Amino acid sequence: MARARKRDRLRWSKLYTFSCFHQPHTDEAAGPAAVSGSPVGGPGFSRIVHCNNSILHRRKPLKYPTNYISTTKYNVLTFLPKAIFEQFRRVANLYFLLTAILSLTPVCPFSPVSMIAPLAFVVGLSMIKEALEDWRRFMQDMKVNNRKVSVHKGDGEFEFRHWEDLCVGDVVKVEKDQFFPADLLLLSSSYEDGICYVETMNLDGETNLKLKRSLEVTLPLEEDETFKDFRGVIRCEDPNASLYTFIGNLDYERQVYALDPSQILLRDSKLRNTAFIYGVVIFTGHDSKVMQNSTESPSKRSRIEKKMDLIIYILFTVLVLISLISSIGFAVRIKLDLPRWWYLQPQNSNKLDDPTRPALSGIFHLITALILYGYLIPISLYVSIEVVKVAQAHFINQDIHMFDEETGNTAQARTSNLNEELGQVHTILSDKTGTLTCNQMDFLKCSIAGVSYGVRASEVERAAAKQMASGAADQDIPVQDVWESNEDEIQLVEGVTFSVGKTQKSSIKGFSFEDDRLMQGHWTNEPNSNMLLMFFRILAICHTAIPEVNEATGALTYEAESPDEGAFLVAAREFGFEFFKRTQASVFIKEKYTSSNGTTEREFKILNLLEFNSKRKRMTVIMRDEDNRIVLLCKGADTIIFDRLAKNGRLYEPDTTKHLNEYGEAGLRTLALSYRMLEESEYESWNAEFLKAKTSIGPDRELQLERVADLIEKELILVGATAVEDKLQTGVPQCIDRLAQAGLKIWVLTGDKMETAINIGYACSLLRQGMKQISLSTTAGDQVAQDAQKGCKRESYVANRQCFTNGKAREGS
Repeated sequence: MARARKRDRLRWSKLYTFSCFHQPHTDEAAGPAAVSGSPVGGPGFSRIVHCNNSILHRRKPLKYPTNYISTTKYNVLTFLPKAIFEQFRRVANLYFLLTAILSLTPVCPFSPVSMIAPLAFVVGLSMIKEALEDWRRFMQDMKVNNRKVSVHKGDGEFEFRHWEDLCVGDVVKVEKDQFFPADLLLLSSSYEDGICYVETMNLDGETNLKLKRSLEVTLPLEEDETFKDFRGVIRCEDPNASLYTFIGNLDYERQVYALDPSQILLRDSKLRNTAFIYGVVIFTGHDSKVMQNSTESPSKRSRIEKKMDLIIYILFTVLVLISLISSIGFAVRIKLDLPRWWYLQPQNSNKLDDPTRPALSGIFHLITALILYGYLIPISLYVSIEVVKVAQAHFINQDIHMFDEETGNTAQARTSNLNEELGQVHTILSDKTGTLTCNQMDFLKCSIAGVSYGVRASEVERAAAKQMASGAADQDIPVQDVWESNEDEIQLVEGVTFSVGKTQKSSIKGFSFEDDRLMQGHWTNEPNSNMLLMFFRILAICHTAIPEVNEATGALTYEAESPDEGAFLVAAREFGFEFFKRTQASVFIKEKYTSSNGTTEREFKILNLLEFNSKRKRMTVIMRDEDNRIVLLCKGADTIIFDRLAKNGRLYEPDTTKHLNEYGEAGLRTLALSYRMLEESEYESWNAEFLKAKTSIGPDRELQLERVADLIEKELILVGATAVEDKLQTGVPQCIDRLAQAGLKIWVLTGDKMETAINIGYACSLLRQGMKQISLSTTAGDQVAQDAQKGCKRESYVANRQCFTNGKAREGS
């Protein structure tokens, strides 16, 4: 009874965009075919999963692959044939095999052991190396397959099993910092809203955490005992390689609920900042999306090895020519002069050296010459190369200079065939965030009501000032000297004064802001203090973060989906607006306006949350304040927000645009903040349409949600903008400078504006003074090539060039 009451209460939560409110269906309509417009049950969507009843999936017709995975190239049966085939794909080995076979014939001038032994050694050593490397892959697979996870065995009890023993339909419990053993449907988590944070670095390289959430109907499944009678049927798409899409539905308690990617936990991603989750296995083993994206381990060959093959062809041609000349000469001389050379005549003549048959003798001499001159192609070179490769791989694995102290990881030479490729790199392709930068955001500046706040200089500004100083001094100073300079202040440069004095670093992680006008409650004395109040509340409310209290220190930290959100919440707390509690439908803030006043706890009821994604480029929270007013809070990219402003909401747009450009030139990441007051009738009308879009089942569900979101995210009033800094990692400028000096071409991909990207390029030493700049922004592919060629020819004497392209130029090309 209590469980039913709890479930009814949970169904009223409207916190998240993709939390599923679905219309109940009758028993006859429970099947997927009854859902109008749904592809589930059709071609490509035939998978059926019986939750908590995996015994049905251990036999046909619902039997699916096991959770055992293998990434090896060989097995016991295929090793010898495949490994031998791989060895004789090399031209040199094929030639040595041919000569070894010929050495067994009577025409061979020396013992066949001298030809067979080196070949056997080279091939054997290579096969042993392949076997060892594949054995390491096998051991890594076994390590993964033998990981343990808690699985429901029945009657509400869980037991630990190996990953390889999991079956489709099993209910598993994954705890914090553990990897997901298979593709799972999230049922519930340690948070009462059923959310969890996932790290997908192993899948897509992203360091930002992804927010996942369960269906509200499964939220009561929060303890082991609640799974005793749990049953449900999932109908979804067949295994595929798409990491970001999922279509299916859950038939549970005689109702059908649509599923989307926000409820799917993919194998090899990790649970972060969440104590535990419960999930049901959908795809196992090689059916999982990560394995669908993997390919069979290829046989890799370095460019040096391929070049050696070309040299072998040339040497073999020379060898054949020498042997032909030798054999032809031998035949001619035997025919003409052998009778006079009585001392060269064999005592026991046979058909191999019959003077009366010079043509046949010449042919046999050709074979003898091929064997005799065969050392022109040195087999000892390949013996040395194989030994060196094995030794190099060992040295790479043991090199203390390639050890990461933070993670405790060492360099791993997974295949020794490509060791020499490390010295053949000519182009480096890199992204910025998390690779060149620390992906640790610090709140540095902000613009509120047309006024810019924050006096501390960014890292890019300091680097630009030093570049200007070095250029004004007309000195050829290496980049590392500029960065390692200990000067306290950069003097006047062409009428520009830039102070970069040593400032005491903030001890607060995520907050490097300095401006007394906003600190200690002084913001209440500023003009437009009502806009400042709205700005701080947007920072404290418009997010998806969870507050966490450190049991040891009692300090409050935030588990945020992105570092930006974490920096915003820390900034809001320092400004006197501390987010300290979240429930299913409310956010609680402690507000402290001045140092003399006490704190006031306020509750803001969250009605809807429209999440941020790369396509929308904005996030919206609709909340009800303590005065019963409905307020829409929206933050996002400045271009997106400015396009949605009301006529009376553009008062601060010119000044804010100016500040955003300044922040961008300083290398800062910016977001615009806005709000809108909603009438009760307008909200109710929109919410009804919004719930209708959420209850839809089909491939166009996301499009319907986006369309409905566009209806409410308009007529906004601009409040201001934020600017956070993502600092470069230690040693990045010096590293890039040395790579550039070595002649490597470096391309960096970033989502920043052009001006921001250029300034960051100077800060990280990717760009230097005196370089020629080529900017490409056209959408026509042919025009991009023409512009690039014109830019290079215009000043052909310039050795170093910079090339900037925007997204349109890349799409056009």
